[in-house]
Amino acid sequence: MTSFSSSQPNELLQAYAGLARVRVCGLLVREGTLLLTAHRGLLPDALPFWSPPGGGWQFGETLQQGLQREFAEETGLAVRVGRFLHLHEYREPGLQALELFFEVTPLDAQAQPQLGRDPEHGPDEQLLTHLEFVSPRQLGRLLPQQVHPVLRDLISTDDVFIPQTRFQ
Repeated sequence: MTSFSSSQPNELLQAYAGLARVRVCGLLVREGTLLLTAHRGLLPDALPFWSPPGGGWQFGETLQQGLQREFAEETGLAVRVGRFLHLHEYREPGLQALELFFEVTPLDAQAQPQLGRDPEHGPDEQLLTHLEFVSPRQLGRLLPQQVHPVLRDLISTDDVFIPQTRFQ
């Protein structure tokens, strides 16, 4: 994610402002590609921001349950949560999150993902705009700020399985 032009996040992100959030994210690899979601409202000039499916961990859930819920909401897929892989600290004026990334595999290997929705937002305020399997080569063609920091230096999808911790 990138800095916003002011000290306050834009209107689409107000639901997350002023909170320290814990986010759970899933890394699903298929045939040399990663399943990613494109988000609007995070970058200037209406550029999409690409990141793995995931979202806020809710009180009363295990991390695995939260990730399964988020993955189902955003992709329609039921997943098995595997290894913990990455920890990423995100901080910008008005927005702060600790992101936990896990390996995920679909319960049904033949199931096809479908772009879902974020229940925190109304139909006209959805942040998710696209869902796609993306290769590291395709990510490399984007501007760095369009790609989640955990994914910016990928050469191969095998690289997502090398644990990393990133603090800002």
